[in-house]
Amino acid sequence: MKLLVAATVLVSSVVITPSASAASTPTDPNVKYFGRWNTSTSSAYVSEWAGAYLVVGFTGRTVKLKQRRAIDFFVSIDGGPDVSYVNKTGTVNLTPAPLAAGNHTLRVSYRPIAGSYKGDAVYQGIELDTGAKTFAPSVPSKIIEFVGDSITVGQQSSKQALTAYGWLTGEKLKAGHTQIAVGGACLHPAADGCLSMREGFLRTGLALNAPAWNFGRYKANAVVINLGTNDVGHSVTKDQFHASYVTLLKRAREKYPTAAIFALGTFRKRFLPETQAAVKDVNDGNVYFVDTTGWINESTDTTDNVHPNDQGHRKIADRLAPIVAAKI
Repeated sequence: MKLLVAATVLVSSVVITPSASAASTPTDPNVKYFGRWNTSTSSAYVSEWAGAYLVVGFTGRTVKLKQRRAIDFFVSIDGGPDVSYVNKTGTVNLTPAPLAAGNHTLRVSYRPIAGSYKGDAVYQGIELDTGAKTFAPSVPSKIIEFVGDSITVGQQSSKQALTAYGWLTGEKLKAGHTQIAVGGACLHPAADGCLSMREGFLRTGLALNAPAWNFGRYKANAVVINLGTNDVGHSVTKDQFHASYVTLLKRAREKYPTAAIFALGTFRKRFLPETQAAVKDVNDGNVYFVDTTGWINESTDTTDNVHPNDQGHRKIADRLAPIVAAKI
C-alpha cells in the first residue's frame, strides 16, 4: 500500500511598490545658506531679512521644492536666469522639462516678507529622482553683508532683492551676499517706533524680540551700510543719528573683526555730515565713508525720486563694486 503525502507549497505574495523619490531636508549639510536663517526648527528653515538664499548641488534630471504655505520665490538652475514662481505652495516641480542627466546646482531665494505681503518664506527641502543625491556645490569664499532699508531691499525694482544694488554688487564680485534690510527702517530707534537697524543688525529676524543672531555662522568680509533716508521723517535729530551710527559701526567691527566697513552717503543726501563724522570718530583704518553724490539721477534712475529702478540699481552696483573689491 502506497502512502500518499500531500505536499503543501507555500507561495509568498510579493507586493511591488514604486520606489520613493530621494529627498533632502533643510539639515542636509550639502545645502549652503547665505544670509540669516532661523534654523530652530529642523524641518523648516525660515528667512526673514531680504537677500537670503540657498544653494545646493544635485544629481538626476528633476528637482522639486517643498513649500509649507504660499510664497513667491526665484529659482536659478545651473547658473541660469532667475525664474519667478508666484504664490506657490506644496511640492513645486522646478523642472517640468527634465534636465540632462548629470550634476546640477539649484539656487532659491524667497520674496522678502514685509508690508502687506505675508508669504511663507520657509524652506522644507527638495525631492529628487529615485537614486539621485545632493552634493556640496562650489560657493564663494567671501561674503558681503548689506545693511539698510527699502532701497537695499530693492523695493520697486523688478525682482526686489535680486535686482537691488547689493545683490548685483555681490554677483559682480563673485562673492556671497546678503541684504539685512527691511522697508521703512531707520538707523536710530525713533520714539514713534521706526524699526532701528542699529538694533536689527544684531537679530536673526525683523522683530526686536527676535533671537539674537549667532555671528559665528559666517564672517562677512565686507559690510556696506546705507541708512538715514527714513530717519528724517521720524524726527531723529542730527546728534541722535550720529551717536547711533557710531554704535552701529562699532558693533559691525566687534562682530566682524577683519571686515572692511563702508558707510554710504544716502542717495538723497540726508545726514551726510553726521555719517562722515561717525566714520571719523570710530577712528578705524578699515572703515570708509563713500560719497554717492551723482551716482544716480532721481528723474531717470528712480521710480519715485527715492527708490532706484533697475537701471538705478545697476548704476549703483557699477560704482560700488570696484570700491568694495579694492578692500577685500
